[in-house]
Amino acid sequence: MAQPDTKKIFFENLSGAGKAIAVLTSGGDAQGMNAAVRAVVRMGLYVGAKVYFIHEGYQGMVDGGDNIREATWETVSSMLQVGGTVIGSARCKEFRSHEGRLKAAHNLLQRGITNLCVIGGDGSLTGANLFREEWSGLLTELVEQGLIEADSVQKYSALHIVGMVGSIDNDFCGTDMTIGTDSALHRIIEVVDAIMTTAQSHQRTFVLEVMGRHCGYLALVSALACGADWVLIPEMPPEDGWEDKMCGKLSATRSRGTRLNIIIVAEGAINRHGKPISSSYVKDLVVRNLGFDTRVTILGHVQRGGTPSGFDRILASRMGVEAVLALLETTANTPACVVSLCGNQSVRLPLMECVQMTQEVQKAMDNKRFEDAVKLRGRSFENNLKTYKLLAHRKPESELPVSNFNVAVLNVGAPAAGMNAAVRSAVRVGISEGHKMFAVNDGFEGFYKGQIKEIKWADVGGWTGQGGSLLGTKRTLPAKHVEKIAEQMRKHNINALLIVGGFEAFLSLLELFTARGKHDEFCVPMVMVPATVSNNVPGSDLSVGADTALNAITTTCDRIKQSASGTKRRVFIIETMGGYCGYLATVGGLASGADAAYIYEEPFDIRDLQANVEHLTEKMKTSIQRGLVLRNENSNENYTTDFIYQLYSEEGRGVFDCRKNVLGHMQQGGAPSPFDRNFGTKISAKAMQWVTKKLVETFRHGRVFANSEDSCCLLGMRRRALIFQPVVQLKDETDFIHRIPKEQWWLKLRPLMKILAKYKTSYDVSDSGQLEHVVHNQPKESDASVAM
Repeated sequence: MAQPDTKKIFFENLSGAGKAIAVLTSGGDAQGMNAAVRAVVRMGLYVGAKVYFIHEGYQGMVDGGDNIREATWETVSSMLQVGGTVIGSARCKEFRSHEGRLKAAHNLLQRGITNLCVIGGDGSLTGANLFREEWSGLLTELVEQGLIEADSVQKYSALHIVGMVGSIDNDFCGTDMTIGTDSALHRIIEVVDAIMTTAQSHQRTFVLEVMGRHCGYLALVSALACGADWVLIPEMPPEDGWEDKMCGKLSATRSRGTRLNIIIVAEGAINRHGKPISSSYVKDLVVRNLGFDTRVTILGHVQRGGTPSGFDRILASRMGVEAVLALLETTANTPACVVSLCGNQSVRLPLMECVQMTQEVQKAMDNKRFEDAVKLRGRSFENNLKTYKLLAHRKPESELPVSNFNVAVLNVGAPAAGMNAAVRSAVRVGISEGHKMFAVNDGFEGFYKGQIKEIKWADVGGWTGQGGSLLGTKRTLPAKHVEKIAEQMRKHNINALLIVGGFEAFLSLLELFTARGKHDEFCVPMVMVPATVSNNVPGSDLSVGADTALNAITTTCDRIKQSASGTKRRVFIIETMGGYCGYLATVGGLASGADAAYIYEEPFDIRDLQANVEHLTEKMKTSIQRGLVLRNENSNENYTTDFIYQLYSEEGRGVFDCRKNVLGHMQQGGAPSPFDRNFGTKISAKAMQWVTKKLVETFRHGRVFANSEDSCCLLGMRRRALIFQPVVQLKDETDFIHRIPKEQWWLKLRPLMKILAKYKTSYDVSDSGQLEHVVHNQPKESDASVAM
């Protein structure tokens, strides 16, 4: 059956011809706002609309004049990697008055603008909605004052508004992540990692104050990401007497040989009676009660600054494109909406429903209904808090359940950043549930050699921030050593396996499942947590380690592009890892503003290469000075990186010169990103809870016996949910020759990358966000933003 012509559908139904779209940033700035502005401008121009910048937020809209300028393709070049907002942001008292909004309406009408894309927080979006509601009345007033013609009322009868939330606090309900949050977490974790080394040298306690006047998200997630000893947030103030409990915890960790303590305080932290808890108060408390050498570090506006992370660039780019689509589809009766991501899906939510839910959180906190405040923040926030409590606070031995089960944890495949966070989480959750935890060194190679030992709570302290695999990992598969592995399972009485790894881990589980027919030792619950930079594991849209690799690529591409500033026109050919999986090349290309990304999943030939060279040549004749082309390492056996470099060098002669760079194993190294630390921590905690449940279910007549398909699973993120899937059922979804899933969600991002690079391409709008309601926007059994 012939596929529908998506390009035709797109242009016939969603043409922007004759429309004018304005984009503004308002309120506090956030990293990634520029990526959103760039996406709105380029998508708007792509569909044939006129696009305008409104400089200095609502103040610029009220003042008019040069503050409202038409945007071109070139004006948003080299903007993607810049922090803050290049079009400026300002608080505007005048817009809060009716007269101010009347001036703003007049300024927009002079340019025929009736479509607004507002990037800001709840205050900015609430103001935009009020402006929209008053629009027809404002037009009538302008006619009465003789400022516009009477026929303009009919011509510009409705103002259409779409919001994108730009706020590092992640304090807007209904959205998984706001633009800037992930970058702010990067700044915090960079500081925490640096402080840990000096704190360890001097046996110091550090109290870190992070932003979050009304929302504790940054404090909570950074505490989870660095394994902080204590965290104080406004949504869940500590119980009375917390001072003694905290000091007792700090003292206990020191007595076990730890040389440092980290306490994270949100700037809006309060106690149960609404009294502020300051970082200096916490410091004085520790010094007075314990006599520890204690220092305070207030991060302040460092958290707002710097380059946006790869995640924020992709989030903002996707939301910018989605915002334009939403504006093109809107009618006079469509409510103002906010575009966002839920899991990896675009969603549209009624703006005022989100605002009201956000205000409900504050009301709950004001009325001391703290449990309700946490719930209103959403499932992700609630799960973060539960996971932190589970991992940070060790129960006394007397309070632990006694299960008499032995659970082994191992890493399989290539190392990936975040593996250690996953192992730490599994070990501590397992101990909390009463199991005896065993660590296996060097994967299945270590398993059959007997490199197995018990691992305790304190053994995994400080693991979250460590890159690579501290347990050691090998690509060895178990099939050749089944008898020896079974013998070790018997010897140590292993009742369950938790494997953290990539495609080899998936193959290993399939082999162990098959081995159950001959060896009862493998008739135990087995679960896999996907961890690989390639993100090529079937059954999961995302793997632990992929975000860190993406940031390595993005940072390197930024530096490479910067190296050409001030020189003649230059194109860089960059080779990324990933085996046959083009995920890193695609998302890396989207995050770094690449002109092309060659991957195995999208076959290309010499004609495509020639078209790309010609396209770049045309762009280089304008003000564009630098080009970027990414190539996945196994995208084509003949069109190698060297071949593409030589082709571009020859065909671009006289217009641009070329350089090439193979990124190699730097994509696997480094400290894990906040995203990978939290994803690894939370997905592994969920896997271990599943293990406990299966152990109880399958324990009969004094032994564990699990031989059903659903007792050998992979835990993966699918669209909006975390799902346990039997590995045998994933076989049909897998291309075993090329070690990739047969269907990959991120391929839908490729047209977006091409559009933002000025290629005419088909764009399937069938997968764009649908308007949903805030209260129903998350499935019951999911954690849509599990990673964050």
